[in-house]
Amino acid sequence: MLIQGGMGVAVSGWRLARAVAGTGQLGVVSGTALDAVLARRLQRGDPGGHLRRALACFPVPEVAGRVLGRYFVPGGTAKDEPFRPVPRLGLRHAQARDELTVVANFAEVFLAKEGHDRPIGVNYLEKIQMATPAALYGAMLAGVDYVLMGAGIPAEIPRLLDDLAAHRPGRVSVTVAGADGGHEAVFDPRGAGWGDPAAMGPLPRPRLLAIVSSHVLAAYLARTPATRPDGFVVESPSAGGHSAPPRGRMRLDEAGDPVYGPRDEVDTAKVAALGLPFWLAGGYGTPEGLARARAAGAAGVQVGSAFALCRESGLEPGLRRRLLREAAAGGLEVRNDPHASPAGFPFKVASVPGTLSDAAVYDARPRLCDLGYLRTPYERPGGRVGYRCPAEPVEAYVRKGRPAEEAEGRRCLCNGLLAAVGLGQRRQDGYEEPPLLTLGQDLGFLEGLPSDHSAADVVDLVLGG
Repeated sequence: MLIQGGMGVAVSGWRLARAVAGTGQLGVVSGTALDAVLARRLQRGDPGGHLRRALACFPVPEVAGRVLGRYFVPGGTAKDEPFRPVPRLGLRHAQARDELTVVANFAEVFLAKEGHDRPIGVNYLEKIQMATPAALYGAMLAGVDYVLMGAGIPAEIPRLLDDLAAHRPGRVSVTVAGADGGHEAVFDPRGAGWGDPAAMGPLPRPRLLAIVSSHVLAAYLARTPATRPDGFVVESPSAGGHSAPPRGRMRLDEAGDPVYGPRDEVDTAKVAALGLPFWLAGGYGTPEGLARARAAGAAGVQVGSAFALCRESGLEPGLRRRLLREAAAGGLEVRNDPHASPAGFPFKVASVPGTLSDAAVYDARPRLCDLGYLRTPYERPGGRVGYRCPAEPVEAYVRKGRPAEEAEGRRCLCNGLLAAVGLGQRRQDGYEEPPLLTLGQDLGFLEGLPSDHSAADVVDLVLGG
């Protein structure tokens, strides 16, 4: 009946997903940038030993041992010491990068599933194509039950799940700007130097829920068995994080947010006619929202922001309490900023002084792209592939063939979202990355929750007690 949204970078962490699963609903971990999350938590000394406990259960001990050897710091690094970098995504094979990605996704799902037999899901962005095969394999090694994927068209994921379940090479097409196609991200479990993965036997194949914002896309994916998911999450424009741009010409309101019209409304009857279960998201986090969704034929709802603000959320505790206070006082503004994300999609940004939503903080931040999850591959002269990001230094972006106007107002989501969960980078010169906070635009659910609510309180509220 209720799916907990897979939010941000580690906001929907294993603690939150496990707490939601404990209520009988679907807990979901965010699969975005888990390689950096694992590496930085290990460098913090792995308080509580949870990651080391998960890695001790990884089916190829030598691989887990190499990851621990690279990143674990007993007792943790000094607070003024920068985090060691992780390998950036790219089309070329890099064994250390693949090992870290697989192990990180395994650990997050393993910890979410630990101690119970309820299902757990993982949420990925289709936009981050180069990470998908290795990330999915790691989650499947831990027995993930559901994969939720949005921010793109996940047409190749059903085949990818089939291949990885059989330990065959998993591949997805990668969009390279200026190229005619032919580029792929490939992860081959048999070629990773891990022995014979098939000796483990077939992996359980998780169900796929495609996150869509239109009935047209849902119909496109459902048209053939090769692309058909097991269900849909249908998001409205008010849902947190990225949202689809309005159909047709982009128009902005007085606040600078995109204006959505009748063409952007999902025809739920047409989604229901596809014969697959679906859940509605974005403004449905109340008993009334659940009733509306059920009346429209939905199996239930997906709820994000209420869980992002609960005690088990991965948000840095001080930031979480500040968001709650400002929301309760009616002073929290959440903008659907059409320019903030390097991905080019409108992105919900909570306006909080001292964060990257603050113009002064944004202007003071040195522009750089050192994590690169949202970089766009592009074809360089001679056919080689380069990488660019509109949040990198403007001069570098222009040298790579794009106009300076595209870089205007872009926020570094990668660094900002890691800082929001207390894992922000500290530079050699002492500069600390500021956080970036995202929420949905409908905060009416707070009226029915305690002032410092838990994940179970959210479930009780939405399911009407």
